[in-house]
Amino acid sequence: MSEYQNEPSGDTEQFRAFARGGEAESAAGGGPNIGLILGGAAVVIVLIALVAVFAL
Repeated sequence: MSEYQNEPSGDTEQFRAFARGGEAESAAGGGPNIGLILGGAAVVIVLIALVAVFAL
């Protein structure tokens, strides 16, 4: 027989630990994500400007 035991309470505790850790990481890691979004937006604006210049 297999040694795997599916214990629902264990899974719930693991999920809760994961969820608590995810909140801490997202709060601490919010800075770089905003920078990536702003950088991506700047690239899109530059590409739109280049297309507009060459289309005329």
